[in-house]
Amino acid sequence: MKIDLHKIPIRKVIVGYKDSAEEGVVAYGGKLDIRPKYQREFVYKEKQRNAVIETIKNSFPLNVMYWMIRDDGGYEVLDGQQRTISIGQYVNGDFSLNDRFFHNLTKEEQDKVLDYELMIYFCAGTDKERLDWFRIINIAGEKLTDQEIRNAVYTGPWLSDAKLKFSKSNCAAYLLANDGGSLVSGSPIRQEYLETALSWINDGKIEDYMAKHQHDKKADELWDYFQNVVGWVRTVFPNYRREMSNVPWGLLYNQFKGKKFDSKKLEKEISELMQDEDVTKKSGIYEYVLTRNEKFLNIRAFTDKMKREAYERQKGICPHCKGENKKKKWEIEEMEADHIKPWHEGGKTTAENCQMLCKQDNRTKSGK
Repeated sequence: MKIDLHKIPIRKVIVGYKDSAEEGVVAYGGKLDIRPKYQREFVYKEKQRNAVIETIKNSFPLNVMYWMIRDDGGYEVLDGQQRTISIGQYVNGDFSLNDRFFHNLTKEEQDKVLDYELMIYFCAGTDKERLDWFRIINIAGEKLTDQEIRNAVYTGPWLSDAKLKFSKSNCAAYLLANDGGSLVSGSPIRQEYLETALSWINDGKIEDYMAKHQHDKKADELWDYFQNVVGWVRTVFPNYRREMSNVPWGLLYNQFKGKKFDSKKLEKEISELMQDEDVTKKSGIYEYVLTRNEKFLNIRAFTDKMKREAYERQKGICPHCKGENKKKKWEIEEMEADHIKPWHEGGKTTAENCQMLCKQDNRTKSGK
């Protein structure tokens, strides 16, 4: 990673300052992306914003900033986005400080602000170096999300097109996933829809996918995939419930897209499981009915009282033990609770259905 320090006066940095809301914020003669298109909007609170301007007006040192050098010769703010926007907004006349806008200042006061030198590190390196470095410096202020960090590294035509489809308020992905009930949690503007789609299409290997497609002209493969996932979900599970927004649909689609399901039969089972008090994770029901893995349900655990009642009833003897341990009395800490009648066969998490097994037998029985 190559890092060079530059001292640049504010008057040069804010040349061409333009804030176009979701279209992004640029400056430095159009060469600096302060906030790229469809990244989260300005989030500094008034107190934080004013503190930046007070620091500059008093000629106090402002924390260093980091700009990434892009392949096209331009720059993108790695760290210092909110401070730079605060400065641009103040000089642009978007807010006042102590009841005085920038244009109300004397020429001497204005020059003092404009001549203030910002300490900026220019950074260049490989994708991995930039990701690692960005995560290191993203430790204070309004932290960026992991996906915002990735976006700062894998810039290019593919990302611009992907953001248009996944990262804008009321973007195509948002409208599709919410037509008939939300299937994706989070906010497009915070890059959560884009991150979700990327994690689905490449089984969690987001950076690998972005690196591979960075210079593609369009993000059509990702968009087509996302549409297929949503269409599959609406077909297999036509009855919407709010819990569906927290299901990793893409991963289930990857595994089961070629299998035929009886939607009515699935719906009947889902309805029954939603009413089962032993199922503590309702969103996991959808994964369970496809995989038959009970771990997704977080079946209600036996209480300490239930365990003690079973332990005393058994007099500390494990009913599954054989050989030399057949009549051994175990300490309660050496035992674990188990359903006598398995949950999937209708057994409930009640004191009557609880038995205490030695740890070895319980884990052998459950395959843990």
